[in-house]
Amino acid sequence: MGVLRLMLVAGVFVAGYFLLRSAIKQFREGARPAQPPAARNEMVQDPVCKTYVPRGSAVSADIGGQTYLFCSRDCADTFQSQITR
Repeated sequence: MGVLRLMLVAGVFVAGYFLLRSAIKQFREGARPAQPPAARNEMVQDPVCKTYVPRGSAVSADIGGQTYLFCSRDCADTFQSQITR
């Protein structure tokens, strides 16, 4: 009976550990906004070459306090050089 009780207590501690770990992970992820899967697949237009790319794979650049999305780093650099002229 003692071994069964010890196994039960160990099981409760293991379950508690995983629940606490999961709660901490969710708390940390809650601090930053997560993009829903649909938003990552949303198509956005590159302001330089006018092509459409999925939001999740677009290159982002903060230019002049605003975030822009581009199809490539080259387009982002081109856009930034046009803005800073």
